[in-house]
Amino acid sequence: MSPLARPRVPTCVLSSSAAPVLADGHAVDRYVEIGSLTKVVTGTVLVRMAAAGILSLDDPVERWLPEAPATGITLLHLARHTSGLPRLPPGRMPRRDPYAPFDAPALRALLPRLDTLVGDPPGEREEYSNLGYAVLGAALEAAASGASYQELVDAYVLGPLGVTEVAVRPDPERRLLAPRRFGGRHTPWTMTGAILPAGGLWATPRAVADLVVRLLVERRLGDPAPSWQVAGGLLWHNGATRHASLFTGALEDGSWVLVHRLGADPEGTDELGVETLRAGLAGAGPEASPAPS
Repeated sequence: MSPLARPRVPTCVLSSSAAPVLADGHAVDRYVEIGSLTKVVTGTVLVRMAAAGILSLDDPVERWLPEAPATGITLLHLARHTSGLPRLPPGRMPRRDPYAPFDAPALRALLPRLDTLVGDPPGEREEYSNLGYAVLGAALEAAASGASYQELVDAYVLGPLGVTEVAVRPDPERRLLAPRRFGGRHTPWTMTGAILPAGGLWATPRAVADLVVRLLVERRLGDPAPSWQVAGGLLWHNGATRHASLFTGALEDGSWVLVHRLGADPEGTDELGVETLRAGLAGAGPEASPAPS
């Protein structure tokens, strides 16, 4: 393949075991889409609001969203992907920008028939659900008397952790988008509507690394939120939009990794993250270290 035609894959790898790796124009200080890692932030808001006595993890959805019928679904079910709700909102989704039509009014219109969307009984089986996190985000905003999602994230997660550079609408001049093969940049999906709590945040890689270290290694906010995935001694999560993918996680010994890539397959990003963790374990057993600033 001609070097001019070779697709660039901007890559950022941050970890406790090695110096930062930046390739093909990636940067630790530019805002990138973090996809479903947003769910970890949403889940952390949930447990922090519960700890503050504002709501209970076992509150039924209809307590905070009275348009919804009684379904047996609790806020904790939504966070754990055990609500029985499907992965995506019902109906056709535009191929070019699938979540653009799914705004707050669309979610509100959906709530009265939430019971018709439930498959398995709540709590019975795990089924990954972006729709569930959209409902969860709406419930959190309602419980906080209409505070915006960004306000909740700032108050319950970013502020207490001392983390900045995580935003719903970052400065366009600081965003880093996937490059097109022959010039220009890809346009990101619209994720600022109802789907925001499921996958709409942007962050710099160094800010994500700070989140991982402070939430999973240092445990500054207590036990990790139920949004994290568990595989043995590994707590992890990934995320992907059309042109961005991420993998992050931490082991019980304090080892951690963050991989973010643009224009690459998400499976390869996951594999690179796991390989980086394994390489660190195979080395001298490095102590956990903070993210680069």
